[in-house]
Amino acid sequence: MDTSNARSDLMEQTPLPAPPLPSGDTRWALFLDVDGTLLDFRDDPRSVSVSNDLLCLLHALHEALGGALALVSGRALDDLDRLFGKPQWAATGLHGLELRRADGSFRRITVDGEQQQRMHEATAALAGRFEGVEREDKQMAVALHCRRAPQQFEHLRDAAVDMIGQLPGYELQPGNLVIEFKPAGMDKGRAVSELLASAPFAGRLPVYLGDDLTDEHAFASVHKRGGVGILVGSPRVTHAFFSLSGPAAVAAWLASVLDALSRGTSEI
Repeated sequence: MDTSNARSDLMEQTPLPAPPLPSGDTRWALFLDVDGTLLDFRDDPRSVSVSNDLLCLLHALHEALGGALALVSGRALDDLDRLFGKPQWAATGLHGLELRRADGSFRRITVDGEQQQRMHEATAALAGRFEGVEREDKQMAVALHCRRAPQQFEHLRDAAVDMIGQLPGYELQPGNLVIEFKPAGMDKGRAVSELLASAPFAGRLPVYLGDDLTDEHAFASVHKRGGVGILVGSPRVTHAFFSLSGPAAVAAWLASVLDALSRGTSEI
């Protein structure tokens, strides 16, 4: 499938079609967001779990793709390993600040200790101003969640925009009822590009699944390489060309991908 003429600007397409399945002569590299894509959202991000069926499916896909499967998440890598049982998969955490390649090599982008401490103090004070806002400490980054108080999101976002100028080295990453303060200069798109430069991802067609604004960088990145972006969840303005309704639909589609890979056939 040729998506080399992918649009460079965001356009609204409602509805987007269902994604294709791999053809027998196409080698895929599969990149998967976690929360909202593989797993349903929870008010408390620490309360989610991975079913054995999903875990077995991902292991089978990893093998069928020759290792060209990666998790791409805003969670820290330690948290991903806790959820998925320390799999031997490539993965990026904290929107690409942490990256583990398929060969097990690892890199982390760090920030100045004083800047990090200033960010922690500022976000703790900010969260305290808004009832129902939960602060998630990721060490190098902090996420402020509004799932229990969605009416607070716009006010929280405005306050965060006012505050970020006082936090050198940090930038804001808005998401689905969440505002994240993270070190500047890295996003999921750059992380995916980094993985695509290494084995076994190099030379393959990149296919990216994600649900959130944080995934738009990755959609744009894979489209520049003629790849496939798949939006998960409700329709919105996006770089993606295809969509799936939610994590259950993602699991069903991934099972079909595995079947197509096993049979070496093409279905759209």
